[in-house]
Amino acid sequence: MTTTFVSTVDTPTGPFTAVVDQDGVVLASGWTADLAELLTPVHPSLRPEAPVERADLGPVTAAIRAFHAGELDAIDGIEVRQRSGEFLEHAWRVLRKVPAGEPITYTAYAALAGRPAAVRAAASACARNAAALFVPCHRIIRTDGSLGGFRWGLAVKRWLLAHEGEGDAQR
Repeated sequence: MTTTFVSTVDTPTGPFTAVVDQDGVVLASGWTADLAELLTPVHPSLRPEAPVERADLGPVTAAIRAFHAGELDAIDGIEVRQRSGEFLEHAWRVLRKVPAGEPITYTAYAALAGRPAAVRAAASACARNAAALFVPCHRIIRTDGSLGGFRWGLAVKRWLLAHEGEGDAQR
């Protein structure tokens, strides 16, 4: 079994925790200090049993702090590892290409992922995303412009969209 590490950083929207493998690849991340809650969507083959707590995860912690301080592209170079079926893995890679400040609808996201009729599957990819922020599922909104759901709460999603420059993120 490989060693994994966990760290929690204070952000404007509350605690943000990340779990990385020994190479610094993000396995899980989100706005919580509850490790069990964070690890729930991680594929069993990647789910760590007892991550070692660290105050700093190097480039990952630096990216979290920089993003929240306004460097929106700070998260782009951080490697993420998630496992599931072929469509979900592809859909998560597509999510990483949605630019900050340019949210798209679930319908547009499904089309970008190569399955325009699979809007529910696209929404499921967002819901099952274990690496929030680094795989920016918060950038997907409903067709009517409303926020839709977000595992870490609509207040966090609203803040993220406003932070990224989406002026209409107050819904």
